[in-house]
Amino acid sequence: MYIRFYRILHFTMLIFIASCNLLSAQTIHNAVNKQSVKNKLTSIDTFPKFNANNPIHLDEVMVTAQKRTELLQKVPMCITVFSGNEVEQFKLWKNKDISGIVPNLYSADPGDDRSITSIRGITSTSYDPTVATYIDGVNQFNLDTYIPVLFDVDRIEVLRGPQGTLYGRNAMGGVINIITKQPTNDVAGFAELSFGNFNQSRFAFGLKTPVVKNKLFVGASFLYQGRDGYYTNDFNNRSYDRQHSFSGNYFLKYLLNEKWHIDLNIKHFGGKNDGPFPLTVGLEDAFATPFKLNQNAITKMHDNTLNTSLAIHYKGRVDFSSVSSFQQNYRYYSTPIDGDFSPIDAIAVENNYGREWNNIKAYTQEFKISAPASASNKLKWVVGTYLFNQNAPVKQATKFGIDANLLMMGDSLFALLSTQQSVKKGFALYGQITYPINQNLTITVGLRNDFEHQQQSVTGFYQHDPSPDYFISFPDTAAAISYSAFSPKITFDYTFNNGAVLYASYSKGYRTGGLSPLSSDPSQPPLVGYKPEFSNNLEVGYKQQLLQNKLSINLAAFYARIYNAQVPTLILPDAVTVTTNTGKLNSTGIEAEVKAIPLKGLLIQYAAGLTDAKYAKLELSQQNQSNDLSEKRPVFTPYYNSSLTIQYAHNSRNKNIGTYIRSTLKNIGNTYFDLHNTLLQTPYALLNVSLGLTVKKSTIEIWSKNTLNNKYIAYAYDFGAVHLGDPLLFGLTLTAKF
Repeated sequence: MYIRFYRILHFTMLIFIASCNLLSAQTIHNAVNKQSVKNKLTSIDTFPKFNANNPIHLDEVMVTAQKRTELLQKVPMCITVFSGNEVEQFKLWKNKDISGIVPNLYSADPGDDRSITSIRGITSTSYDPTVATYIDGVNQFNLDTYIPVLFDVDRIEVLRGPQGTLYGRNAMGGVINIITKQPTNDVAGFAELSFGNFNQSRFAFGLKTPVVKNKLFVGASFLYQGRDGYYTNDFNNRSYDRQHSFSGNYFLKYLLNEKWHIDLNIKHFGGKNDGPFPLTVGLEDAFATPFKLNQNAITKMHDNTLNTSLAIHYKGRVDFSSVSSFQQNYRYYSTPIDGDFSPIDAIAVENNYGREWNNIKAYTQEFKISAPASASNKLKWVVGTYLFNQNAPVKQATKFGIDANLLMMGDSLFALLSTQQSVKKGFALYGQITYPINQNLTITVGLRNDFEHQQQSVTGFYQHDPSPDYFISFPDTAAAISYSAFSPKITFDYTFNNGAVLYASYSKGYRTGGLSPLSSDPSQPPLVGYKPEFSNNLEVGYKQQLLQNKLSINLAAFYARIYNAQVPTLILPDAVTVTTNTGKLNSTGIEAEVKAIPLKGLLIQYAAGLTDAKYAKLELSQQNQSNDLSEKRPVFTPYYNSSLTIQYAHNSRNKNIGTYIRSTLKNIGNTYFDLHNTLLQTPYALLNVSLGLTVKKSTIEIWSKNTLNNKYIAYAYDFGAVHLGDPLLFGLTLTAKF
């Protein structure tokens, strides 16, 4: 009944969309003309949940996807935007929470908060992502250095499809652009308290204020999150993955004069996880005894990230900006972590060797010059350069205990230790021009050239317990690799007299290459270079607002052909990833997003995507055997996903008290987690529900996630280790804004 009702709702929405398209062009034209275009960036909420004067139409949303301020419905690309209000409504507490509510986007992690994100079948299981994450204009360089929690957010822009021209390396699938709230001339603040099952607690507080009006502004926000584990470890009958973290976000904005201003931003995240990889080996065991595991090596993961940036902006005859950033992540296990995921003393992994090791540092610098936003010239352009330097010293030991022989290791009580020094340097030049050919037709042309150089050295050691001495098993060896990447883009968009936009684009995507690490598998030698991954992409789309802006419809179809596809292979027991260029992938799909306010106070949001992605060529070599996996589907790529959100809000007559009820139903299709397509999660649905009361600017809300407590695989490794998605969560949230 549940799934059948959901399908009926889907079918009803499709009929609704088709009916709306039968409206006359003149009626649509009159409706659109009644709306004014805001020409500055504001914190516009698409549907203000607590506004005493609930709008009867959808507000116009501004985005900076093309590194200039534009109306969302006029940008010729697929973008999903979550306002600050919607971030609260959807309970987007971590980056991965957008999974399932953005068309053709899937995101999950194995329990360590390092999410793998896939868009349109383009995904990665290595530390070089295919979906780039930007926070306040700064590229979060890789999976090590980004901050996974969300708080005090102004908006999130999710750009689907390659964004290499303006965003550069590792944006083949798209970009997640996160913008936090900035201080202004008005004193503003908030406080949030959340409590729930599993001893969930989330406490957030923020304050922004002018020190000198129109001159100097400061802001700070803080977040604490904690919970007991979802998993129970039968080895000691205790919670396994208990987590808690503390984060901060600090601003300093200084206006030198009308043309120059400076922004200093510091972000940090400190997390502790008592069991970072809650995994059960085998699908049957994972579902037969959900959220149960049995591991003898019990440890705590310390995860500390620091991100700082300095931005200098100038607005005049041309606009200029400089954004400098430093990012650092120090991540280690207090004691060796279980490597065999069992109660026997067979394999453990150690990486706690002091701050000299496993302490990743990255420096980035971007300079950008663009046409002023207020220029009367119809030509819009931007040119810039991007530079980076990353230093990643890694030291790790794989320890084999007294029970190692039970796993056919041939020996016991020994350790294999490896060190790796990796340095990446690069720079890019880019530019993009938008020119109106006539009153309706516009062309956008972009071009970017990336250059990168990598150096890497590795050393291997052998040590037999209880002797403290290590013997060299692989001598210190170094290698280097250099390459360049060319990322063009061209888009034509046509604006009809009724305000609708039709566009078609071609773009080339790019993901960086690299050098393979040292592993215990002799068939996978270290320091072997693998090439960058590229894609050719075609996209057509249609955007329109109807019924006096009570309805918006965005539709798109895409085709992507990926070549030099990077195929990662997890080497056990080291738990290191070796990447090779052995694949070609074709991905085709469609996407739809609909927002409607059919009645005052009633909001309906629908998003859906279908991705038909298969390898045209895939040869995988493991244990000296070659496997032809052509026609297999890529990992972390649901065949379809959709979400339906319905919210009704009602205010009292004095407009100081309001109530609302909200539900979001997500549906995820078949998803594979290994290249052989044997680890399959069949279709499942997730229901989130919330009920709230508002009194002026204060709110009390009761909420639940995965309300039906469905069991499903969120993440899995190709050797069969499974991590289940979050169970039923419910709680109470108190919010006050001032």
